[in-house]
Amino acid sequence: MKKLLIANRGEIAVRIIRACREMAISPVAVFSECDRTALHVRLADEAYPIGPSAPRESYLRIDRLIDAARQSGADAVHPGYGFLAENEDFAEAVQAAGLTYVGPSPKAIALMGSKTAARTAAARAGVPIVPGNDGPVAPDATDAEIEKIAAAVGYPLLVKAVAGGGGKGMRTVTGPAELRDGVRAARSEAGAAFGDSAIYIERQLVRPRHIEVQLLGDRFGTVLPFVERECSIQRRHQKVVEETPSPVITPALREAITSAAAAVARGVGYENAGTIEFLLDESGRFYFLEMNTRLQVEHPITEMVTGVDLVRAQIRIARGERLELDPARLLTPSGHAVECRIYAEDPDSNFMPSPGRILQLRTPSGPGIRDDSGVTAGLDVPSFYDPMISKLIAWAEDRESALIRMRRALGEYVVTGIRTTLPFFRWLFSQPDFIGGRFHTTYLDEVLRQRNGRSFVEVPPSVEEVAAIAAALQTLISRSKAADESDGSDQSQQRWRQQARSEGLR
Repeated sequence: MKKLLIANRGEIAVRIIRACREMAISPVAVFSECDRTALHVRLADEAYPIGPSAPRESYLRIDRLIDAARQSGADAVHPGYGFLAENEDFAEAVQAAGLTYVGPSPKAIALMGSKTAARTAAARAGVPIVPGNDGPVAPDATDAEIEKIAAAVGYPLLVKAVAGGGGKGMRTVTGPAELRDGVRAARSEAGAAFGDSAIYIERQLVRPRHIEVQLLGDRFGTVLPFVERECSIQRRHQKVVEETPSPVITPALREAITSAAAAVARGVGYENAGTIEFLLDESGRFYFLEMNTRLQVEHPITEMVTGVDLVRAQIRIARGERLELDPARLLTPSGHAVECRIYAEDPDSNFMPSPGRILQLRTPSGPGIRDDSGVTAGLDVPSFYDPMISKLIAWAEDRESALIRMRRALGEYVVTGIRTTLPFFRWLFSQPDFIGGRFHTTYLDEVLRQRNGRSFVEVPPSVEEVAAIAAALQTLISRSKAADESDGSDQSQQRWRQQARSEGLR
């Protein structure tokens, strides 16, 4: 493998480029119109345009990605995560073009990418599954037929997309009166996100924890599980904080849940990186939830406690190499790691996206801190894609020290020009239940409702944030004065106010 095309953008494209550099592989980027000057484009050896900004006209166009690979002379393709990363048609197209696909086989993607088929595979492996209907709800099923299925599953329940992930195409239904709207909304969102509106119905466990197990498999039948990740801090079914190891998993439970994950993967002949997700109820029983047939957003925390570079491992497996990792090492974490997903969202406006230009960006550093970012100062965060701009990771010898280190890093992080979720994370990492590990998948939604819309900016800004804002204001004032001297117009003040509002200084 000499040249690798990265069929993605943002921080994961940057992450893969860096792995390529360390493996003497030439990285090739692709970009839509609004990503022409993006960081991943700047860092790659070559970059090829693939269409307009809308994902369906660029990053979801299989034909254009294959054309870019051919033009560049790439001999392999890495899908990253999101977009086409769990699309068996894309994997097949890559292989049909004579290229190496850095990921699982199309057959495995199709099987485990369907949540209903994956549930069947887990049951065959002897792993408990969450109660639910056995297959997708028929697209022409009547309301009465759906109500019958729901009654058999039991309330509360979740209407879930058969394809995709990331909490999209999912609706909570607490009773029959909400069922029709929940099904309609889930189908609509699933169709828009994944091009597949199929849904199924699953029992909603009360206050479970979300535990997942990272896996690596090679073509020789070896499947290795890693120490679990705790992913229960979610907002509207979307993970926002992950950590490893989980504060509630005992050694015996770790052995049981990682063995179950490996059994599911072996049962389907899985190769490359993947993740098995489980729900853990209050009594300590775990249930198979789904499999993600790709690299996870939260993979850095596993890397931090095991010392394994998962992207490099993916590439080695795709080249046909054997896994030669010590299984015991992968299940024995060295210290504790936690990750925050930093989004361009305004937490004081119900986490609405906050696209725009980043005026200043200063990321934290120091012992145990890692920032996987896809942006730089002066670049625009577009409105077309997921608004995550970076992942902040903190590692330390134990959980308490890792949380303290993360609070320090969050205080150092400076972003101006757009709103971000940094104030929200500073608040969250001061909450006693979070610090004490007393949470579940609905914990965050519950405490946010209790806040009744109170501002997160109540958390005092850091010295660095104040200095950055002051510097940005001084720049705008200087521009205003220059404009006054050049035209003497009374409109200069109005221009200054408009620019200040557009750059987030209000």
